[in-house]
Amino acid sequence: MNEDEEVVINPSTTLLIETLENRWKTYRGELKRCQKEPSEEAIHDLRVATRRLLALVDMLRATSPHPRLQKLRRTFKNQLNSLNDLRDTQVMLMGVSDTLNTLPELALFQKYLAKRENRLLKSTTKSIRSFKTTNVRRRLDSTRKALLKIENPNQQQKALLQIVDDAYETTLRRFRRIEPTQPATIHRVRVAFKKFRYMVEIVSPLVSNFPETNFKNMHDYQDMMGAIQDLEVILSIFEDFADKDASYDPEPVRRYYQQRHTEAINTYLEDMHQINIFWRPEPESPFFWEAGQLLDQTGASKESTEPLPEQNTDGNGKQAETEKEAEK
Repeated sequence: MNEDEEVVINPSTTLLIETLENRWKTYRGELKRCQKEPSEEAIHDLRVATRRLLALVDMLRATSPHPRLQKLRRTFKNQLNSLNDLRDTQVMLMGVSDTLNTLPELALFQKYLAKRENRLLKSTTKSIRSFKTTNVRRRLDSTRKALLKIENPNQQQKALLQIVDDAYETTLRRFRRIEPTQPATIHRVRVAFKKFRYMVEIVSPLVSNFPETNFKNMHDYQDMMGAIQDLEVILSIFEDFADKDASYDPEPVRRYYQQRHTEAINTYLEDMHQINIFWRPEPESPFFWEAGQLLDQTGASKESTEPLPEQNTDGNGKQAETEKEAEK
């Protein structure tokens, strides 16, 4: 090759390489910060950075299912799982501490959570500080080199958009199965939506006229579902705590969190149809910002006000999609 000859890299490959480098850099920074001091904010930011890298790995696996990508996925998933209990406990402890003045009955529960946090901090800190990135870096370097060898760039860009189409379709399928009296069905949507959202962040430069406001809107939409899940967790942990002390009256605290839980679900149900504006309904359909659809404040088309379909169940009344499947 002539020294003056430049290597031309197609836009989709450039995008993937830049995303890989940026997300890896962010992840390393958050990991180092968390290894130094695993605060609530540091744990949260490391989890987000990990999920963003995981979304990229999932996209790459869909286009080229190399074993090293499966190993990367397993590594990042294991790290996320190792942080779950500590993250949940820190969120609960912050919320309880903020509410203690208005609900003194939370005092004993606060002490219980503080002890739980200290116990989890010891094990999690040891795990995080012992985590080495050597193998991860090596596999990511190999992935970067493989990206430079990809042929047929037009097909690659189409494949990337198809992956997001599939993630969105999965999200909508779970959305159509929502049963308001079963918060787990909303959580399933949240799990799929997070994966979809982080993938949209990757491919948005490939989409003409992608609205910048969608990033914040998707974040806020995810937060509405997250508020429900946080309250689900705190109610579950609180029941475990209350069962250990027969002399403790759990009713004031239980009523408080059940009311907040109901309010969080109602808030989400009011705006749940915003999910329709974040992507195109089908691969061959235009995006809503291209089609110029008139949308009402819920995000549903004014021409269509169909009610939410009933939850899909099997012959025994069980949900067709298990919790384990929803977490994948």
